[in-house]
Amino acid sequence: MSTFISKAILDFFIAFGIVLGGAMLGGMGAVVTLQPPTQTMLEVAGRIKIWALAAAVGGTMDPIRVIESNMLDGNLSPAIKQILYLIFAFLGAHMGAELVKWVCGNGRP
Repeated sequence: MSTFISKAILDFFIAFGIVLGGAMLGGMGAVVTLQPPTQTMLEVAGRIKIWALAAAVGGTMDPIRVIESNMLDGNLSPAIKQILYLIFAFLGAHMGAELVKWVCGNGRP
């Protein structure tokens, strides 16, 4: 159980960091190109969420294959673990995007 929790926490923070870091660097790029950084950060945070989720769990197709093969074989425990990893990664990506929205003031000047 310890490895499950540690991997779930790691997935959460990887997804969180990808969204937060991507939005911050996108904002820096917006400043360099003389565009509004707040709006750019909000757009990047929204667009990068799905990629953060995929990167955190290790790819787009591997988790789905694990779920499919274990469900068809009747092994529910590995499939449930993989689904929980996806949920933790989604929560991390979502919380990162929400933090960016909060910092940017929801895009309002």
